[in-house]
Amino acid sequence: MAKTVLVVDDDPTQRRLIQAVLEREGLGVAQAETGGQAIDRMTAGGGADLILLDMVMPGMTGLECLAELRAAGVSAPVIVLTANGGIETVVKAMQAGAQDFFVKPVSPERLMVGVRNALQLTQLTAEVGRLKKQAANRTTFDDLVGSSPAMRQVKAMGARAAKSGIPVLITGESGVGKEVIARALHGASDRGGKPFVAVNCGAIPANLVESILFGHEKGSFTGASDKHLGKFKEADGGTLFLDEIGELPLDMQVKLLRALQEGEIDPVGAKRPVKIDVRIVSATNRDLASQVAEGRFREDLFYRLNVFPIEAPALRDRREDVAALVDHFVGRFNVEEGKRVMGCAPETLALLTAFDWPGNVRQLENAVYRAIILADAPYLQPHDFPAISGVAMPVLESAPAPSGPSPAAEHAGVEMPPAPDVPIRILDERGHLRTLEEIERDLIQHAIEVYAGHMSEIARRLGIGRSTLYRKVREQGLEEQIKEAG
Repeated sequence: MAKTVLVVDDDPTQRRLIQAVLEREGLGVAQAETGGQAIDRMTAGGGADLILLDMVMPGMTGLECLAELRAAGVSAPVIVLTANGGIETVVKAMQAGAQDFFVKPVSPERLMVGVRNALQLTQLTAEVGRLKKQAANRTTFDDLVGSSPAMRQVKAMGARAAKSGIPVLITGESGVGKEVIARALHGASDRGGKPFVAVNCGAIPANLVESILFGHEKGSFTGASDKHLGKFKEADGGTLFLDEIGELPLDMQVKLLRALQEGEIDPVGAKRPVKIDVRIVSATNRDLASQVAEGRFREDLFYRLNVFPIEAPALRDRREDVAALVDHFVGRFNVEEGKRVMGCAPETLALLTAFDWPGNVRQLENAVYRAIILADAPYLQPHDFPAISGVAMPVLESAPAPSGPSPAAEHAGVEMPPAPDVPIRILDERGHLRTLEEIERDLIQHAIEVYAGHMSEIARRLGIGRSTLYRKVREQGLEEQIKEAG
C-alpha cells in the first residue's frame, strides 16, 4: 500500500514540482492550498502518512496550522518548507512538533531523504508502541489489522465478549491469528494489564500435561526437585489461553473441566485444592463437534468451552486486508532489520492479493519477512516473492565485474576485446531530437545486453544506484530483456 504525502503550499507550481518528485518514487500525493484545507483533510477522515507544510501562507501560517493539527490529535509527521532557513524559524518549527525542515527550493534528493527518514521514524514509533502494549498485555481489538467485513465481525463479537468473563472458543485454520484475537480479548477486558498465559496443548508431552497446567509440589514425583506453580496459577487474575485444545488427552480433559466448574486446581502432590481466578479462552483448528461424536473429546467440556464461539476467517476470505497486513509487516520488519522498504509495487500487491495463502496470515508474514531481507528496491517487486510469483530473483554479483582483462587473460598475454560500440541515436527519422526517455531506454537496453543483465554492473557503469536502475527498468518495460540476457 503506497504511502500518501499531503503537500500544503499556496504556490501551485511548488506543489506540482514536489508532487512530480514524490510520484516518481511511487508515493501517493494529496494537495492543499491553505492550512484550513489541510486541517479539514486530516481531521475529516482523508488522512495522510506525512505532511509537507509551507511556513508562509495567506490566512493561516504553517506554524498555526501545525499547532492546530497537533491540538486535534493528528500524529502524522510534519516536514516544514520555508524560504527562510534562519535558526529561529527552525527552532519554532521543531518546538511546534515538526520532524524536519526544507529550505526552498529543495533538491529532489534532499526531499526524498527527508521523506524516507520521516516515514521510517513513524514506523519505528508505531512498532515501539505495539511492543509496549503487547508487553503490558494491553492489546485491544483496535490493534487488529484489517477492516474487511469478516474482520469487523470478529472485532464486534470480541468486543462484546471482552465485557464479561464468558468462556470463548476461537476456531479457524492454522495461521489465521487466533492468539492475536485472544490477546485482544484479554487486553480489552477488565483483566487487561494482568497476566496473559498462552499454552499450546499439542506441544506438551503427555506425561507432563498435568504438571505443566496444574503445577506440582516438591518431591511429588521423580525429578520434581522444586515446587512448580503451573500455568493456571501463573495466569491467576488474568487470562489462560489454551491453544489447540483439541489435542488435550482425555484424562486431562476431566481435570480441566473440574477446574473450570469449581474454580480450583489440584497440583500434583498437593494436600488440598488451590483456588484460582482465571478466565479461559481456548482455540482450535479442528472440528470439536466431530471429535465429540467420535469420542475423542468430552461433550461436557466442549459445551463448557464453546459458550461464546468466534470464528477467525481465513486470509483468502478477507483479501481486502492483504494490503494493510503487508503494510503492517513491512513497517515491523523495517524496524527489526534496519531496512527502508517503502511498501509494495502495485503489481506485487495485486499478486499477493490474488494468492490463496493456504498458511494464512502466518505464511504472508514469513513471505514479507523474506522479501524485506532480499529487497534492493524501495518497493517490493514480484521477484522478491519467487515462490508466489514464479519470477526468479535477478542475478546478484558478490563483487563488481572487472573492467579490464581477466587475470587469466592477462597471465596468458591475451587482451580481451572491448564491448561493441553501438551508437545511440539522438535524432528520429525526420531529423528531430528524440525524447530523453527514448534515448535513456536505448542506453539501458544496450547496457543490459553488454553486461548480460547483471544489474550491479549496469548500475555501476551508468553511474546510478541499483534502486534507481530497477525503477527505470520497470518504467521502461525492460524486465523481459533482463530475463533473456540472464
